[in-house]
Amino acid sequence: MCFHYVANQRIYRSTLLLVLLAAAVSDCRSSAAEPLAVPLAQSSLPSGDGIAAEVLGAEQRRQHPAFIFFDDFESGGIGDQWDETRNPNGNTLSLVAVDEETAAVGSRSLKVTAHLGKDTGGGMTKWFPSAPDVLVRFYVRFAADSDYIHHFVTLRANRGLTGGDRWSGFGGAGNRPPGDQRFSTALEPWGNWSKWPAPGRWNFYSYWHQMKASPDGRYWGNGFRPETQGDIPKDQWICCEFMLRHNTPGQPDGEQAYWINGELRGHWKGFNWRTDEALQANALTLESYVTDRWTKNPINVVYFDNLVIASQYIGPEKPR
Repeated sequence: MCFHYVANQRIYRSTLLLVLLAAAVSDCRSSAAEPLAVPLAQSSLPSGDGIAAEVLGAEQRRQHPAFIFFDDFESGGIGDQWDETRNPNGNTLSLVAVDEETAAVGSRSLKVTAHLGKDTGGGMTKWFPSAPDVLVRFYVRFAADSDYIHHFVTLRANRGLTGGDRWSGFGGAGNRPPGDQRFSTALEPWGNWSKWPAPGRWNFYSYWHQMKASPDGRYWGNGFRPETQGDIPKDQWICCEFMLRHNTPGQPDGEQAYWINGELRGHWKGFNWRTDEALQANALTLESYVTDRWTKNPINVVYFDNLVIASQYIGPEKPR
């Protein structure tokens, strides 16, 4: 009995060791390599005009199958078309007349005013039915004295559009998300620890289940940006657009890309965004979120206009 017991223990331990080794090897093989930048000259993504130049007018856009949601801020009140609005003390968000002769942005825009030490700015969130490719386009103008911004325009994946599932993609800063619960990516200005003039340069800030850890061991958003690019200009309208392409669950065939004024600036492939088909990019937060970590100006103003969510490349507005 003792001999069989010892032998069985040895077999068990050997088997356990083999299982652990196999699991380790399997884990290494299943871990996707870091997503890679696509040389822009080799990218198959479009540039220049898109569906926005072909489909003019609100009624046409409501009927076009590629348009998921749009808000040109030309009519109605603050947040009327959105599901959640964050407007601290009622003085962070406002609708203002456009004081420039830029036909592409119409006559009214959304103004976000962050008051340092009093609030962190404000914004709005919209949940929407997703698509294999989700593209978000918006116009933005940074006031001449605007400073660094902590968070900006974020696309989040939630397990559903109702109940608790619609919130699975929110929160979790500093933690690597489970592949069946959430992922997100945000196009935002980044100041490189205040090394670049405010508001900084364009950058993707992305969370997903295979993201890399930060030096402190936590999981803060991974950054994706071109090796070289210019500083973001102030006091002029900029047309920004970004795309998220869903991956086949568990496979590293997801993508993301962004355009500035209709020019493709960055394209990355190799994202294993999710492990479950139920997890889809289906919520957008449009905001200017400011903290005192890098921002020093007491008042920071950003203007937004002509936001579109679509399943195809949108491109700049056609001047009217």
